[in-house]
Amino acid sequence: MPVFLLPDEFSLFPDPALADRTGLLAIGGVLTPEKLIQAYQNGIFPWYHYGEPVHWYCLTPRLMLVPSEINVSKSMRNLMNRSLYNVTMDNDFMAVMHACRSIDRKNQEGSWIHYELMEAFSKLHDKGIAHSVEIWRESQLVGGLYGLAMGKMFCGESMFAKEPNTSKLALIHLCRFLESKKFDFIDCQQDTAHLRKMGARLYPQKEFFHFLQMNRENDIVQESWNDIRF
Repeated sequence: MPVFLLPDEFSLFPDPALADRTGLLAIGGVLTPEKLIQAYQNGIFPWYHYGEPVHWYCLTPRLMLVPSEINVSKSMRNLMNRSLYNVTMDNDFMAVMHACRSIDRKNQEGSWIHYELMEAFSKLHDKGIAHSVEIWRESQLVGGLYGLAMGKMFCGESMFAKEPNTSKLALIHLCRFLESKKFDFIDCQQDTAHLRKMGARLYPQKEFFHFLQMNRENDIVQESWNDIRF
């Protein structure tokens, strides 16, 4: 499959079904809020290192998580019953991004969460489209995640844990909130054993693209989730 070149922010993405075996679809363009919205509505996301041109990916089959299907283990229920942590949403979006950027990850050098990407997502957060979940032990941020609310789909971007199971705790609370808001799926983007254990499963390309098509009929609601408390 060819890799397409995007000349500027106004160009349309090629059909995401044309991505190569690695998921790479196109190179180029810019990270404007409008471009990112167009991308995520079509199952496309940026993934590249700072200093490179923007690389746009669409991985299929796609790992997705239905919020009501989140797997809450007995040990996690025990942790939640102990009330060690406070959970907030949109309380400190940029701190969550910084933590996701700086956390050490196995078999990974550097981070795709560079300042160019952080600036773009900050603008989406200001628009009420990008959201975060924060896990606090007293005044310390010890876990969390962030992503985009696109219609009835939440596009999960990254999560971190500075204490055991705090990223799982963030995901569980996100799923409960999304279920209450009648969201259909969390797009996990990457296929990981960790997310499969939490209840995510792979969807074939045709089924994933059909869902995206249906989801584009839903309005993108721009709102802050800052007043949500658990």
